[in-house]
Amino acid sequence: MYLWLKAFHIIFMVTWFAGLFYLPRLYVYHAMPENRSSFELFKVMERRLFAIMTIGAVLAAVFGLAMLAINWRYLLEVTHWFHLKLLLVAALVAYHYACYRLMAAFRNGTNTHGHKWYRWFNEAPSVLLIIVVILAVLKPF
Repeated sequence: MYLWLKAFHIIFMVTWFAGLFYLPRLYVYHAMPENRSSFELFKVMERRLFAIMTIGAVLAAVFGLAMLAINWRYLLEVTHWFHLKLLLVAALVAYHYACYRLMAAFRNGTNTHGHKWYRWFNEAPSVLLIIVVILAVLKPF
């Protein structure tokens, strides 16, 4: 059962990350004044992608918590890699929320960031993904 939970956790984690990678890329294009004629289309695409990535995030969390319910010793033992992983997942949830706030700013016409800022913002989930995968696979400490 644990391996089934892990498989679905990974599947929905990939779904979530697909959105975390692509939504800020849409923001890059949405923030470029030369794309003004496509702004309404970007709003629709952003809203739909955010919904899909939120479903992925929730289901990744559900299956992750189910795995934790079966293997709860990770919370009690001195497994610093796991505690760091949870902290980084919390950072990803905060990033997800920041994506929502940015999407709302575009929708309301109150965006204050340029496309260069969004290019940098877009890099954060890549860095976090690398660290989380290394922690989960290597369990270095």
